[in-house]
Amino acid sequence: MTGVPASAAGGSAGARRAAAGAAAATPAAPATRSAEGGASGASAGVGDGGTARAVPGAGEAVPGDDSGLDAQGEGKTPRGGKIAAAAVNQASVWNIANLLTMLRLVLVPAFVALMLADGGYDPAWRALAWAAFAVAMITDLFDGHLARTYNLVTDFGKIADPIADKAIMGAALICLSALGDLPWWVTGVILGRELGVTLLRFLVIRYGVIPASRGGKLKTLTQGVAVGMYVLALTGWLATLRWWVMAAAVVLTVVTGLDYVKQAIVLRRQGIAERKAALEEKEA
Repeated sequence: MTGVPASAAGGSAGARRAAAGAAAATPAAPATRSAEGGASGASAGVGDGGTARAVPGAGEAVPGDDSGLDAQGEGKTPRGGKIAAAAVNQASVWNIANLLTMLRLVLVPAFVALMLADGGYDPAWRALAWAAFAVAMITDLFDGHLARTYNLVTDFGKIADPIADKAIMGAALICLSALGDLPWWVTGVILGRELGVTLLRFLVIRYGVIPASRGGKLKTLTQGVAVGMYVLALTGWLATLRWWVMAAAVVLTVVTGLDYVKQAIVLRRQGIAERKAALEEKEA
């Protein structure tokens, strides 16, 4: 009588040990499958008696298949994008925006040669000079836009673009004044304003950047039209019209120049105040 219960008890204990052994052996395969992205690993972990270890293991493996890969993708893509963008900014000196700027620089001596050819008063040569000036002004409208839109901004472009702008305009004004078509004081006002604003930008760049205003863009457009009309050998009412356009350009040149001075003063004061506040906060 006592042997049977002992045998039965031993049998049940053996069954429990066998089940425990099977349970201990089976998580290896489901864990492997769950690491490969299978859902069976999670179900096997739940069915296992050791749920405290098996369920978290499955729970860690399953997100690794979906959200874990997404997190890696989200982590790697921006880094790759930043590296690619940095490579473009560093290596693409010969991009379309910079090529347009280089073309404008090359057009400066070509414009001067055409403007002064045959004494500087031949209508045909003046027309060719106007064409070179027009191409230079049109490229000025596109190179900056292309650089900002397609992330083609380079250190070369930042330096060469304003130089090309001032060079073509300065060459045209000086040639016109040298030929007697434009008073020297007009050339002095326009070039003085352009050089002064450029210097002002460099002086306050430590405090911030003075953005280009609508008035400044209108000034550039008016200057281009006025100078272009003076480059052409116009007569009659067109000659009178170009005088008024140039007068408007001079007024806009002075007004926008004073506005830039005002912005520079405000920007400098704000920058000094912010630096002072930062130093006081650091000392406190």
